Amino acid sequence: MGSVFSSMFNRLWGGKKEIRILILGLDGAGKTTILYKLQLGEVVKTKPTIGFNVETLKYKNIAINMWDLGGQTSIRPYWRCYYADTAAVIFVVDSTDKERMVVAKKELHTMLKEDELSDSALLVFANKQDQPGAMTAAEVSKALGLAELKDRSWSIVSSSAIKGEGLTEGLDWLIDVIKEEQM
Repeated sequence: MGSVFSSMFNRLWGGKKEIRILILGLDGAGKTTILYKLQLGEVVKTKPTIGFNVETLKYKNIAINMWDLGGQTSIRPYWRCYYADTAAVIFVVDSTDKERMVVAKKELHTMLKEDELSDSALLVFANKQDQPGAMTAAEVSKALGLAELKDRSWSIVSSSAIKGEGLTEGLDWLIDVIKEEQM
């Protein structure tokens, strides 16, 4: 009976949806900077994330629980502990870190093979576009093998976490896909 009333109130009051998004990527890619730029609208001086940061972001009448997980080699095996009930993954890539693009590709494809993420949308931020020598989004897409992803919705967006460029465009796409596919 309670669920009937809850459902009725949600329809009447436009019940706010709540979703879970993971922000993943190698260490130093800009995950935490993106999280706090989206949450606070400003750049916060950060230290390497040991463990995780969680923030709730209100965006387009949706409460987004954003989980920013550390990207160091020793932490990556523990990402799988956070996959349950994840609507989407934001994978952040340092577009200037050409040497570790192979590692980023391996981690991305390993993660996406997990059953718990089979229905999760993927947004890739080709971050640090404001830096000299940054690979373009198309180059990052090719290096990560994104064209191989046939069974999920994905997009790649050029971004600069420091300048805030590309972040809302990426989040707009992601929320639209989540609404269409999962809500």
